[in-house]
Amino acid sequence: MLRQITRATGGAPKVLQQLQKSSAAVTGTQKSNNYATEATVQVQRPFKLHRLDQGPETNVKLTKEDALKYYTQMQTIRRLETSAGNLYKEKIIRGFCHLYSGQEACAVGMKAAMRDVDNIISAYRVHGWTYLMGVPPLGVLAELTGRQSGCAKGKGGSMHMYAPNFYGGNGIVGAQVPLGAGVAFACKYKGNGGMCLALYGDGAANQGQVFEAYNMAYLWKLPVIFVCENNNYGMGTSAERASCNTDYYTRGDVLPGIWVDGMDVLAVRSATEFAIDYVNKNGPIVLETNTYRYSGHSMSDPGTSYRTREEIQEVRQKRDPITSFKELCIELGLLTADEVKAIDTKVRKEVDAATAQAKADAELPLSGLWTDVYSQCLEPKIRNCVEYNIKHVQQNKGVNH
Repeated sequence: MLRQITRATGGAPKVLQQLQKSSAAVTGTQKSNNYATEATVQVQRPFKLHRLDQGPETNVKLTKEDALKYYTQMQTIRRLETSAGNLYKEKIIRGFCHLYSGQEACAVGMKAAMRDVDNIISAYRVHGWTYLMGVPPLGVLAELTGRQSGCAKGKGGSMHMYAPNFYGGNGIVGAQVPLGAGVAFACKYKGNGGMCLALYGDGAANQGQVFEAYNMAYLWKLPVIFVCENNNYGMGTSAERASCNTDYYTRGDVLPGIWVDGMDVLAVRSATEFAIDYVNKNGPIVLETNTYRYSGHSMSDPGTSYRTREEIQEVRQKRDPITSFKELCIELGLLTADEVKAIDTKVRKEVDAATAQAKADAELPLSGLWTDVYSQCLEPKIRNCVEYNIKHVQQNKGVNH
């Protein structure tokens, strides 16, 4: 069975010409009762390598169990972000809100390759990552609405979500990259065999601290994967207008790099598996996941002043990571149309219920401002404006405790 889709690119921009190619071809299946239990899938868009003689595996295995898992995870992230967008429009979510819609295959593919000892740190487009790292939809949505069922009791909001092995979204552009190198240093220091994924966008790729982190990580041979999630647009402009070199996987200089199709969950998983093995043996590597975001940079950005609505719609129709994966799994016989429908229904009900609860949930009382300020409280009181006069209350109720 061969799955190959060819489409005319016409006069589409360079980014669309890249995104319109097929993500995978089927090279073999194992079937039971006319349904496949496992398939071998060939990554269609080849990996690009920098300072590497050998790259990730291009023939990857996909089991029915994994197909169910990856589809459910991507669909849940999409639903979460759709709900978050609606809550923001209703002015129930305030402040900044950065959606991940269109980029689901990046997070799900990386998480699929991670082991229990591995870590991840990212910027502020992390609602999906928070869910993947163990926080249920209610914990994500209630945190966004500032309610006490949130993963940080509503005190963190969109930009500050955490969970075990997840060092959060960070609001300062690029600041998470050297922090990720620090987490990798801790892994090496403790000798636990773990590594850290340090994620940043193409808009942050020109930050000086990114290159400082590259340099330090290389000198110390730290087990860190620097991941540029290149969605082709920064805050209000295209990558081509912001960077003189948009081959982000090559920008680590002596650090090796890999370019991967970020719309293909299996390609991302394969590249991440290779990178984890590499960094634990040799030190840092740069991974560029070429992807696309459907929304603006944040909810306050309509996202159409520097690109056309037609471009966004074309990517949605021809290269959506969830639709492409669903079609692949059905074609392989790993999923049936009824199973997909059942997943869609279950996810919709779960996210809708979480949304309703996040809207109805109570905010923390004023006294909640001085609970759990310290992870380990070494001082009995918290500094006020003029003196230490507020007693610190230790509740340890956040998911990161």
